[in-house]
Amino acid sequence: MKRLVLAGAGHAHALVLRALVQQPMPGVEVVVVSPQPLAPYSGMVPGWLAGHYRFDEIAIHFPPLAMAAGARWCQGEIDTLDPARRQVRLADGSTLDYDVLSLNVGSTLQPPPAEHAQILPLRPLAMLHGRYDSLLERWGREPAGRPFVVTAVGGGAAGFEALLAVLARLRALRPECVVHGGLVTRGTRLLPGLAPTARRAAQRALDRAGVTVQFGSGWCSSVDRSSDVVIWATGAEAHGWQRDPARRGSLAVDDQGFVRIDEQLRSVSHPQVFATGDCASWAGLALPKAGVHAVRMGPVLASNLRAALRVPAAAGDLRQHRPQRHFLALLATGDGRAIASRGPFGAEGAWAWRWKDRIDRRFLKQFITAQAAFPPASIQSPLAEVSARHSGESS
Repeated sequence: MKRLVLAGAGHAHALVLRALVQQPMPGVEVVVVSPQPLAPYSGMVPGWLAGHYRFDEIAIHFPPLAMAAGARWCQGEIDTLDPARRQVRLADGSTLDYDVLSLNVGSTLQPPPAEHAQILPLRPLAMLHGRYDSLLERWGREPAGRPFVVTAVGGGAAGFEALLAVLARLRALRPECVVHGGLVTRGTRLLPGLAPTARRAAQRALDRAGVTVQFGSGWCSSVDRSSDVVIWATGAEAHGWQRDPARRGSLAVDDQGFVRIDEQLRSVSHPQVFATGDCASWAGLALPKAGVHAVRMGPVLASNLRAALRVPAAAGDLRQHRPQRHFLALLATGDGRAIASRGPFGAEGAWAWRWKDRIDRRFLKQFITAQAAFPPASIQSPLAEVSARHSGESS
């Protein structure tokens, strides 16, 4: 029996599992590995931070989704990869052999140490839940007489949305308290990828929230000293094992450690390895690290994984992914409004938030039926059993 390992609980892998629910792969053992069972949908994270959703409302529950797809979910994350032996070693020391490996592990951030401010990194998303709960618990204990300062580092969409969302949540929880907001970015303008009208709308949203913006500046000791909380939203970084040649083996990566893939979403060095989403580097085109790209890659990945496991596999069966150069961006502003931007066009309003909410809920709805069919208590997936059952079967 062949084994497919899906490493990571990203949007693309959720769509692969959904495809397996609809059309199983007989003769293939599918193992899903992720650090946490609940994987937040990135598009709804700002709404959760602002208090519009509960965390369970924005998350895909991977164990029941995997079970519905005939797969086995294991809690873990990659420590090292040996693509020559087709083997993954996890952080707990266990190993997984594979015939085909798919990486959808997202990205991470490595903020600098801070002496005063509490750092809230926005990546990896799987770790954000606990960190934000810790911040909210702290907020409940803060004295009311002293202004509380929240600063976002990074001028992209993530920092913009998260800052407005956190400010809205803190002010709603304790309206008697004074909360100041600031944003620092090394860039010379806010949200450079958006339409000019959308950027102007973003500035108005920051003005409404009383946020001070500082351009041409980054992290420094003065930001640390003057802030109570720092939302770290700089550019996405590859995981440590991807950046370390001793831990990734001969897998081809770009200068930043992201896995280099071709138009079929395969590693350019190892055709048995696929990669999608933030962890991947698209050949010849610098794609922004946005969830929309992983979602668009999902159906192509599902088709190509099926083709790669087919016996005999035919190269002509693999589909090419053609990324969109322009896509709709909907940015929540934390106040029941949102900004819409696509190409040169931009607009804002409460209607844009309602539109965004419908789109996001529709995306998650496709996974709910499978999740509900298998309650968490019925799911057990010891990795030792998975490894033992596959011992000596990898080809």
